[in-house]
Amino acid sequence: MRAAPVDDFEPPGRRLGRAGLVIAQVLVVTLFAFLAARLWYLQVPMWDHYREMAMANHHQQLIVPATRGQILDATGRPLVNNRTELVVSGDYHELMGMKDNGRKVLSDLSEVLDVSPEKLQQRMRLCGPEVSRPCWPGSPYQPVTLADDVEPSVALQIMERAGDFPGISAQAHAVRSYPQGGHAAQLVGYLQPITQEELEAREDLRTQFTGIDQVGRDGVEASYDAQLRGDAGKRVLGVNNHGEVMEVISETPPEPGMHLVTHIDLGVQKLAEKALAEGMAKARPRYKADSGAAVVLDVRTGGVVAMASLPTYDPAIWRGGIDQETFDEMLSEEAGEPLLSRAVQGTYPPGSTFKVSSLAAAAENGYSLRSTYACPGSVNLAGQNYQNYAGQGHGPISLHKAIVVSCNTVFYNLGYQMWKQDGGLYPEGEPEEAMANMARGFGFGSPTGIDLPYETSGRIPDREWKRTFWQETRENNCHRGEHGYPEVAKTDPSRAAYLKLLAYEQCVEGFQWRANEAVNFSIGQGDVLVTPLQLANAYAAVANGGTLHEPRIGRALVSADGSKVKEIEPVVRDRLPVSDKTLEYLQKALTEVPKKGTAAGAFAGFPQDKVSVAGKTGSADVQGRQVSSWFASYAPADDPQFAIAVLVSQGGTGGMTAAPIAREIYEGIYGFESPGQAEGEGGSGPAEPLLPGGEPPEDLPAIRPDGSIDVLDR
Repeated sequence: MRAAPVDDFEPPGRRLGRAGLVIAQVLVVTLFAFLAARLWYLQVPMWDHYREMAMANHHQQLIVPATRGQILDATGRPLVNNRTELVVSGDYHELMGMKDNGRKVLSDLSEVLDVSPEKLQQRMRLCGPEVSRPCWPGSPYQPVTLADDVEPSVALQIMERAGDFPGISAQAHAVRSYPQGGHAAQLVGYLQPITQEELEAREDLRTQFTGIDQVGRDGVEASYDAQLRGDAGKRVLGVNNHGEVMEVISETPPEPGMHLVTHIDLGVQKLAEKALAEGMAKARPRYKADSGAAVVLDVRTGGVVAMASLPTYDPAIWRGGIDQETFDEMLSEEAGEPLLSRAVQGTYPPGSTFKVSSLAAAAENGYSLRSTYACPGSVNLAGQNYQNYAGQGHGPISLHKAIVVSCNTVFYNLGYQMWKQDGGLYPEGEPEEAMANMARGFGFGSPTGIDLPYETSGRIPDREWKRTFWQETRENNCHRGEHGYPEVAKTDPSRAAYLKLLAYEQCVEGFQWRANEAVNFSIGQGDVLVTPLQLANAYAAVANGGTLHEPRIGRALVSADGSKVKEIEPVVRDRLPVSDKTLEYLQKALTEVPKKGTAAGAFAGFPQDKVSVAGKTGSADVQGRQVSSWFASYAPADDPQFAIAVLVSQGGTGGMTAAPIAREIYEGIYGFESPGQAEGEGGSGPAEPLLPGGEPPEDLPAIRPDGSIDVLDR
């Protein structure tokens, strides 16, 4: 074999070195290619992004808060407006970032504000389930209010000694003012700082939030928050490397919030609250009369002319933070839960005021309006005895008279007969449940749709509801039916035995819709619950010929300079499911109640020839509580304009307590003198009508370009 030439021989190490060089060259080229691609990406596709970031290093964007719109009554009188005050605030993150969590700064600040350091430290805490008030309910990224309505000299000290108070600011803020005090408190609502969760959830707030704005928490402040808040402005500032402002680059002024003109008449509102308070006081000490409500509706539009709820409170208590004692009192049963609007959130058995629905159900389901019906003092149905009020009987009477004298036994029989027609305990197929369906047709059992938050539905019980309730409570009833009530047996063995038997029956047969439930339903008792607003709305529909409106507080939204007006049109929810014949029959019967029936005593001497009032009294029993007083009505009966419903919880009979309150409101609206006034005894009604002509104003108050408001001359 021939040997290879010496020149062709290449050692293995040289070959490996050359390969490594090639690989290194490829890597270098690849890295340069990647770098070039990255530079292209940063300079071309990302040009705008990094240009904005670079500009941001020299520009500072500020959000300028808008002035919140006022809340006005129908004539332009302010229910809620604004005033400017000096507010001292703390930066949560800056103070908490200090070694001592800002304790020294707050201690020094306390001497200037004359507020204890402990109170300031409490206000800096973020609210939570385990944190008592005062605390900060808003976002930690917004200034925490430490003191409001500060004297100018105090604010000046803080601003001049900024180095001594890092994280503390003193600025002039527009804050809510309540010139009417506690009047219409639950209706107008209040403001609170926005929470971080709300800020993250609502895009409209993220783009508008200034760090000092607040949002509506209740009432129309919440319902019309977006319109009242307005649109924040923007100011772009040019700053140098030290953060000093060099120029204003651009500025978009804020758009003030719109004013909300309501259907509320301040005079009627004040009178309704006064009449309700005095009526409750007169009912005591015989009755507890622990709470009440009065609603005045315009039957033609559904506008809320007045809505009183007692107990009430002053919404100004929310400003600057509320302490735990006051907050607990607002929610406590002992204080009457003043935060709760009894008109839209309180639910109660309606008693005999509910008979308008029961009569309509009977008339629309085969019971003649021309027939007579037995009205004995008591009646035995399905083995149980039921009585009229005071056991009084009236013999054979018409359904018309059954409404006028409020004969329970007539309606007991109607409820029982219609229950039997449905099959009683064991219905076959789908029962009609005419009473329950008619009640829903009157608007009971569901929200009215009013422009207020947190409205409750009330309750219209039927077979389906009973089965659902049984399923929800069966486990506890079965346990009690087996083990009884040993805690009750220690002091009352007979009651414990009764409760055990009752629990066993509910465990086994609690799903059945029994005769006694249908009987009680017919007179608005048992498990039936309605709100005063629902009842007023139902009677407004009876008055106006069957149109069921969605009640409205708001009438119009008007811009701060008056250039834009957006009227809030009435909304028709439905029509009563009754014939014109039945409706006319009901109207005639209701017209007789304040003249010859159960409200005749309350309206004695009232000028029915000038303004005829139609209505119905109600006295509702609840186990373990005193009877509650109702009166639902409308006027004038021949040309209805207003519907008024009054409730006094645990206030006695309807004719004794609620009807006189409604009378006083009517007297104020129309300018009638009460008997006490006529005799010079200092009656409570006004001499001049609160609503001249007996109707709400047709025109809106004028708002001038300079922002001033021309109150309507009534």
